[in-house]
Amino acid sequence: MAKIAQGAMYRGSVHDFPEFDANQDAEALYTAMKGFGSDKESILELITSRSNKQRQEICQSYKSLYGKDLIEDLKYELTGKFERLIVNLMRPLAYCDAKEIKDAISGIGTDEKCLIEILASRTNEQMHQLVAAYKDAYERDLESDIIGDTSGHFQKMLVVLLQGTRENDDVVSEDLVQQDVQDLYEAGELKWGTDEAQFIYILGNRSKQHLRLVFDEYLKTTGKPIEASIRGELSGDFEKLMLAVVKCIRSTPEYFAERLFKAMKGLGTRDNTLIRIMVSRSELDMLDIREIFRTKYEKSLYSMIKNDTSGEYKKALLKLCGGDDDAAGQFFPEAAQVAYQMWELSAVSRVELKGTVCAANDFNPDADAKALRKAMKGIGTDEATIIDIVTHRSNAQRQQIRQTFKSHFGRDLMADLKSEISGDLARLILGLMMPPAHYDAKQLKKAMEGAGTDEKTLIEILATRTNAEIRAINEAYKEDYHKSLEDALSSDTSGHFRRILISLATGNREEGGENRDQAQEDAQEIADTPSGDKTSLETRFMTVLCTRSYPHLRRVFQEFIKKTNYDIEHVIKKEMSGDVKDAFVAIVQSVKNKPLFFADILYKSMKGAGTDEKTLTRVMVSRSEIDLLNIRREFIEKYDKSLHQAIEGDTSGDFMKALLALCGGED
Repeated sequence: MAKIAQGAMYRGSVHDFPEFDANQDAEALYTAMKGFGSDKESILELITSRSNKQRQEICQSYKSLYGKDLIEDLKYELTGKFERLIVNLMRPLAYCDAKEIKDAISGIGTDEKCLIEILASRTNEQMHQLVAAYKDAYERDLESDIIGDTSGHFQKMLVVLLQGTRENDDVVSEDLVQQDVQDLYEAGELKWGTDEAQFIYILGNRSKQHLRLVFDEYLKTTGKPIEASIRGELSGDFEKLMLAVVKCIRSTPEYFAERLFKAMKGLGTRDNTLIRIMVSRSELDMLDIREIFRTKYEKSLYSMIKNDTSGEYKKALLKLCGGDDDAAGQFFPEAAQVAYQMWELSAVSRVELKGTVCAANDFNPDADAKALRKAMKGIGTDEATIIDIVTHRSNAQRQQIRQTFKSHFGRDLMADLKSEISGDLARLILGLMMPPAHYDAKQLKKAMEGAGTDEKTLIEILATRTNAEIRAINEAYKEDYHKSLEDALSSDTSGHFRRILISLATGNREEGGENRDQAQEDAQEIADTPSGDKTSLETRFMTVLCTRSYPHLRRVFQEFIKKTNYDIEHVIKKEMSGDVKDAFVAIVQSVKNKPLFFADILYKSMKGAGTDEKTLTRVMVSRSEIDLLNIRREFIEKYDKSLHQAIEGDTSGDFMKALLALCGGED
């Protein structure tokens, strides 16, 4: 079994089998493989129920009893993914890692993701064992083979990690932390080009405890997380490696939870990744991975494996997983603590919100108005000029252009644009030309007019806007449509959903920080509502979620987890339904991480068959000067591709060009 640090709790899912008898197990495996066919059920049941140390003893006994190599017999009897999984379980961890790396650098091409995963996540001791195992198994030097198959800064960082010389000091020097923060800042953000050597030296050698403090101080000093600087300053496999190192420094189990999720999400399964992680972590931190997986992805690892694999392969993976984590949303005590710690981390990791569109330097409304007039005059329209000007000016500057256009030409710029462009491009450009409050008011009006109501749009806008934005929307709605927004909502919605929307539309959410005592009372108030009492539950949730400040609500969510072992979002999804559920979930997600909330909306608007251009346009227009840069970062973090790539792959023509200009760049 994996060696446990003194005083540490064992967090693996596979344990030593009680009353273990290596000879008896060897005989059972021989019997399972004897004759025509093999008893796969017996093989998987036995092997997944023994620790790695016990499996090595079984291999020895098998050879002593039958003069045969157990792994070779298993290879002969089994096939496919199931064979790969079982054979990997039979190897010592270091030899398993060595085999994975040998496969990753053999033949044509290199599996960089495999190299990154193994070398970014292993401890010093594991790294030394890996180097020795590689030498023993292949009679080759691992460092030389990696140097021969990689290049540049990616190669240098791999070699540094391979040394297994990361500092282990628990005592951290505050002066050295500050020095490393300054060195990283000067090597990246403050430097023309990037001094990659500084990133390699600091991230490759400093202790985990030291680096966690460096990351905290870096955020305070620069206003951005270290990950954002790495994405901005580095590129390619080197960037991916450094991001993996940072993730493992922050939380190795969270890194593997994310890798497992990405291995199974979408079409197809990355079985090699799934096998490698389930085997390598089963005796180290699988329980931690399970807890974080459920906290982060709102489903258990067990259920995702169950739905994404089949046959004996699935059964063996589920045995390694070690069990399902109760109903979706319910934490067992250790998981509740992990969730609470994640909230504590998020509370100190608030980063500056940044848009992708800002005021143009040397702005000249007169020149812009003339250029737009020229672009629309005569036969045909110069869409490229329109896109370039409109997407590269702030909203305040666009209003100046509108006024200047009318003063110069006696014409309404909006009316001229409507007559010259059409379809999705027109919707986007005209949206950008409107003041934000009037644009939101128009979106709300459209959501409520005609047959049926677009509840998703109502929720998206009212659940995410600040008090100041909501008040401006109310004024704009009254000015443009001669009716109060509250009256419109009252006429077009009903029941608790109407009450929620009207509460949000008042723009009277409390402002300021958290009140810990009040947060505990609020959490208790919600927790005390009897399950099944839907009306009372909805009223209590509305009283808290629609009125308390964002910082306070974050504390309420933490306290709720501590009191109930449940995440509040899961309770909403379990106990409520329809538009009420959707509205409360939107509020909770917006409070937790508003850029991620919008990243999810953008992803859903472009995934699958067809594109929801209206939603795509609405989010890109409304967030371009607020937090679209943050949304981009959340998008690539969660979906493993950039927003730029998603837009490029899902839209076309001038509409695509305008969206990409708003997006502001490739991540």
